[in-house]
Amino acid sequence: VDCRNSERIIHVMTMIRGAQGLSSTVQKAWFSLARAAAQHPTQSVQPLWNRASNPVDGAESTSSHRNDTGAVGGFTPLPQVRCHSTSSSQVRPASPEDDASAQAHALAGQLFRSSSEERGALTPAAIVDYLDRFIVGQHDAKRAVAVALRNRWRRSQLPKGPADEVMPKNILMIGPTGCGKTEIARRLAKLTHAPFIKVEATKYTELGYIGRDVEDIIKDLVENAHSLVRERLRERVAALTAGKAEFQILQSLVGEHTTTETLDSFRELYRAGDLDDRTVELDLPSDSPKNKVNLDSGIIMIDNLLDKKSPGKRTQRKKMKVAEARARIEELEADKHMSSDMVTKEALRATEQDGIVFIDEIDKIVGGGSRQVGSSVSSEGVQRDLLPIIEGSTVQTKHGNVNTDHILFVCSGAFHSVKPADMLAELQGRLPIRVELKGLVAEDFYRILTEPDNNMVMQHQALLETEGVMLRFTDSALHTVARVAEEANRLMDNIGARRLHTVLERLLADVSYNAPELVEEARRNGQSTYEYVVDDQFVLQIMFGLLQKQDLSRYVI
Repeated sequence: VDCRNSERIIHVMTMIRGAQGLSSTVQKAWFSLARAAAQHPTQSVQPLWNRASNPVDGAESTSSHRNDTGAVGGFTPLPQVRCHSTSSSQVRPASPEDDASAQAHALAGQLFRSSSEERGALTPAAIVDYLDRFIVGQHDAKRAVAVALRNRWRRSQLPKGPADEVMPKNILMIGPTGCGKTEIARRLAKLTHAPFIKVEATKYTELGYIGRDVEDIIKDLVENAHSLVRERLRERVAALTAGKAEFQILQSLVGEHTTTETLDSFRELYRAGDLDDRTVELDLPSDSPKNKVNLDSGIIMIDNLLDKKSPGKRTQRKKMKVAEARARIEELEADKHMSSDMVTKEALRATEQDGIVFIDEIDKIVGGGSRQVGSSVSSEGVQRDLLPIIEGSTVQTKHGNVNTDHILFVCSGAFHSVKPADMLAELQGRLPIRVELKGLVAEDFYRILTEPDNNMVMQHQALLETEGVMLRFTDSALHTVARVAEEANRLMDNIGARRLHTVLERLLADVSYNAPELVEEARRNGQSTYEYVVDDQFVLQIMFGLLQKQDLSRYVI
């Protein structure tokens, strides 16, 4: 065992905690063994294992975990192990707090390194290729956000001094509604694994008015980061928590003292999911109703304050399904591997260094010459409140102070009735990169219907296939749908790709409603499914009214 690698020792200790079939006494022995190996130089730790293999604690016996070879919990006696370490510190007993803290530090470090490695693999070309799978066209906008994301990783590779001086180049996306601005933001959120929040600029009011302040954007971003960090840490220990949940549930089902054959049989049923509907009784922490106080500074959980003064957690005997118990135990066990302080620290770091804020409808808070004075004053106030946050300031949150210097801001708007030049000059200067997205035409609509992964047509096909309806569009029908959508946008308000939803829902209204009856009739005729074909003539017949100006009001969204 190379005990100079402390992270390896912590990893071993983490695996031991989730090992199946180990009594708590043996687990404690393993923890002590690992800690002794990490702290005591060049000394055999075999005697420690010998003592652990023959516990004298009368309250818990390992006889039920001993196999034919005399091993405890399925483990063979430990071979001679010597530790090679440069440290000569004395061995001290391991405490649960130390173990939890060490695991939390190790997991947080692994999470930080893995996040950096993932971002390093996201080259600008790779990001654009990913966006091309879901968004048609708008190459300039994709390139702009790809370069902005890549610069985040480049900055993380710099020494601290130069890195502090590199500021993100915020982006302003200009384009008509339905051209892909929001979709780019949504796909980025799934791709980056970074704290990300999308907000509407119209939801916020000037400081001093009734409504949400713009600082709430950063507070919500921190909450998003906190949830993201906890979720990713849970994924890191998923295998360990799954093993612990399996052990506790099987122990409750078959009892502590049972044969290996019985335990193995139940384990096979458990892993196959055959026990998910069985009821199991477990001692779990009692769930008290969460009392909240909503103040301007955030939501305070009163129960959290009371729990800190409580001497211990209260447990309650509960009956629940095995599937529900598994999820509950995995959640509880995952929390044991996480230190709240480390989660908060990592969340604040991720917010400051990797956070992305997407502000949509930015044009709606830009006052033009034709707008009312009151509205113009309020809109200008929101813009002024945004200035320090986008430029860089410190925002107080319930988790701690957040510096916004290196948070990337992406703003978007249609700018139909106003121009970007109507924005405050200071705000324009804080959004140096401008990207104009193009309006969509019939060719773009056809590509939207056919090219993206899980496109609209595939979604409708999958939904109807669950009923037994096999939906098929001819190529000419898709071209006709694209032309109808373009014409409707020209005659009415241009809502971009969202018009396709209106057209497809109209085309498939009858088959969606009558699907069960159509499939039943097909089965009476000896067919297993019902085939529904949409051709160009059918599209023209159904959508004829949409092409008439006097009937367009029926399809206004």
